[in-house]
Amino acid sequence: MKIRVSAVQYHLHTIYSFEDFAKQSEHYIKTAEEFGAEFVLFPEFFTTQLMSIGNDQGNALTINELPDFTERYRDLFSSFAKQTNMHIIGGTHVIRRGGRLYNVAHLFYPDGRITEQPKLHMTPTEVIEWKMTPGESFQIFETDKGSIAILTCYDIEFPEIVRMAKAMGADVIFCPSCTDDQHGFHRVRYTSHARAIENQVYVVTTGTVGSLPTVDFMRANFGQAAVITPNDIPFPPRGILAEGEINQDMIVTADLDLELLYQVRESGSVTTWRDRRTDLYPDWK
Repeated sequence: MKIRVSAVQYHLHTIYSFEDFAKQSEHYIKTAEEFGAEFVLFPEFFTTQLMSIGNDQGNALTINELPDFTERYRDLFSSFAKQTNMHIIGGTHVIRRGGRLYNVAHLFYPDGRITEQPKLHMTPTEVIEWKMTPGESFQIFETDKGSIAILTCYDIEFPEIVRMAKAMGADVIFCPSCTDDQHGFHRVRYTSHARAIENQVYVVTTGTVGSLPTVDFMRANFGQAAVITPNDIPFPPRGILAEGEINQDMIVTADLDLELLYQVRESGSVTTWRDRRTDLYPDWK
């Protein structure tokens, strides 16, 4: 089975209404639809663009006010999924639950279902500056195109959770990301490659580009989308099926052949998943 995926390098810039956000998002959705995508991935924290709308005093909104857009965000992206018959990983959006803030990835199904995967590992900025709470649950999402997992940015830097995702049946890891400098970007990018090699899975990642001059901690973004494979024949030698131009407003699209994953797991140059030494170290069953 093949899956066509698109990843959005979402351009952050100041907007003046929710309608501005909706129109920009629709542009990317329509572009992915024209490419024939079955899954489309938006970056982490791309809805922070809504904070730039500001209040009546002309000041940017705070992270505590971002959850006020949750219902409109969910309605908008659910309608996109139903209209296009695509699965949309709507980046992440900050929600409020039980008086706490969570950074939550949303999967919008073509049939109208909406499922959530909270970010599990919080960066210092998320904890100290934005007072966010890490998620407490992890799941695999079943689709008519296969089993996927959604691990947000910092999550991909922890090999245990990706090993768990593979053990639970995921063949594709979607990783929405948001990094403000090259160091953070390369941490996510290098570990995405490592996770693809270790677990013989695809990793689809993307990040925010552009800037929000009035929004604290979103003034700088360094991003690039990539579709990453195991480093084995018959995949590309560098393990990159497709990638965007760094910091450009664009979409990348590629076809994921699941059968190739199954082949290399069984008879590849290396069989990292099969060869793990569970007699020496713990493993997910």
